[in-house]
Amino acid sequence: MVSVALALAGSVIYGASDFFGGLAARGTSAVRVTLINSIAGLAVLVVAAFVLPSRWGAPVLLWGILAGVCGAVALVLLYACLALGPMSILSPILALVAAVIPISIGFVRGERLSGLGYLGLAIGLVAIVLICFVPGERAVRPSPRGLLMAVGAGVAIGGYLVFIDLTPPDSGPAPLLVTFVVTGIVMSVALLGQRLARRDAARPTITRATVGFAVLCGLTDAAAAFLFLLALRAGELSVVSVLNALAPAGTIVLAAVVLRERIAPVQWVGLVIALVSAALLALA
Repeated sequence: MVSVALALAGSVIYGASDFFGGLAARGTSAVRVTLINSIAGLAVLVVAAFVLPSRWGAPVLLWGILAGVCGAVALVLLYACLALGPMSILSPILALVAAVIPISIGFVRGERLSGLGYLGLAIGLVAIVLICFVPGERAVRPSPRGLLMAVGAGVAIGGYLVFIDLTPPDSGPAPLLVTFVVTGIVMSVALLGQRLARRDAARPTITRATVGFAVLCGLTDAAAAFLFLLALRAGELSVVSVLNALAPAGTIVLAAVVLRERIAPVQWVGLVIALVSAALLALA
């Protein structure tokens, strides 16, 4: 199935993008990371718009703007919560929440899941409980603030997928251009507000490594967004959205290899169950 292959490829790239964004947010504010992300991603999409056919119109602008606002909120919360860490726990939680939102919209629109789909939802709830349950004093524990940010990011990501799915099928990469422009504008205003609020404070320095991670985040984010747009055009919202829940797999692998994050055995079980849940939902 073409849509499944595209969505799976996009989820892997999204996982890498989340990892780069989390690293960049450790060296500067999540707002600045998101602004750099949107600029780098927009550059890629402008090239794509010249190469691929695009169609503009009121629906593209309307749904693109709404998706862009959701995307801006999602990215700020995403990078902020991943910067707090641990990435290997917060990333699966926000992915599962992001999958539930489009599924719910699908139910309202008349879509129904099979028995496997309902089983996947139930298993996903169990996975969240296991991931958040950390025995022992030295085990990695997510903070309440990080958990709240992860849930908020998941809701915003779900909204983003729903609005992108509502854009005209023949609009090409045009909706993504709108979303990245809106995200850039929102983040520019937010960054300006931060500077005015801290007028007397010294401006924080940003290293080349931080900028590099933020640019990599933007490039991979744009590539993944385009793959998911193609997947939505070729398949159903419910299927594509749950495949998006597999994105933490890439984040987890990178966090474990690069950052040496420690994960308790019960959390590994939860992570595996979370991936099984996403797979069952994809098959529904």
